[in-house]
Amino acid sequence: MPPPEPEPHPKPRPAPPPPAPPPYDLTGRTAFVTGAAGGIGRAVAVLLAAVGAHVHCADRDEAGLGQTAALIAAAGAAGPAGPAATLHPLDVTDRSSLRAAVAAAGPLDIAAAIAGIMHTSSVLETSDEDLDRVFDVNFKGVLHTCQEAARSMIAAGRPGSIVTMASGAVDAAQPGLLCYSAAKAAVVQLTKTLATEAGPHGIRVNAVAPGWVRTPMTARHGAEVQERTEAMMVRLSPLRRVGEPVDIAQAVLYLASDASSFMTGQILRPNGGVAMPW
Repeated sequence: MPPPEPEPHPKPRPAPPPPAPPPYDLTGRTAFVTGAAGGIGRAVAVLLAAVGAHVHCADRDEAGLGQTAALIAAAGAAGPAGPAATLHPLDVTDRSSLRAAVAAAGPLDIAAAIAGIMHTSSVLETSDEDLDRVFDVNFKGVLHTCQEAARSMIAAGRPGSIVTMASGAVDAAQPGLLCYSAAKAAVVQLTKTLATEAGPHGIRVNAVAPGWVRTPMTARHGAEVQERTEAMMVRLSPLRRVGEPVDIAQAVLYLASDASSFMTGQILRPNGGVAMPW
């Protein structure tokens, strides 16, 4: 009886691929955030840095930028070099300054156009000066930021994410908010249009439309208006609370990160469940 043939040596199994990084890990990425000196912009800058991005913080409030940088430094290490920030004191209505800041930041992976102002006046009392001032910041400033960011990404041949800041005001008419609501509605159209144009370059463009958020901007309405409005929002929200800047920053992080890799041209509405009226 012939001896049994030796068993063939089993083929070595290929090594498993390395695990993919967590979708919210922004280590090694460069972000540019306008309106970073306070409120939602500051919360966005701090959060993006906390998950590893190097954040270029832009705002005309130089003292506020310094405070944001201190918060980023205090956030602790998230990536190999820890969170880091570069400050750019500028006004988003100054296109040349904005262009220079984006160029200095180098190729961008993320841009968050958060800078904005509030204005209240009835339709009959709204002046051309009011309309121009609000549109210069809330629409043109966002447009310029998107243009410079998209050009940076396209020139570098790298995909990216651009996040704009709209408002729940685009979904419901509110007395006195003509300038603000109209400018934010224009931001929505900008977001959708740029998404169609930048998509072939691998650039996603989405907007966040918050409901009422407790920020220095909303506090300017005065304590009485603030208290009355917040009480109404609490009644309307199934969550029975108003928003905080970090709530909106979490939405921006989602859109900036790989977790939303198949989302573009969308309007994300973190508003505590408040729809219409809000």
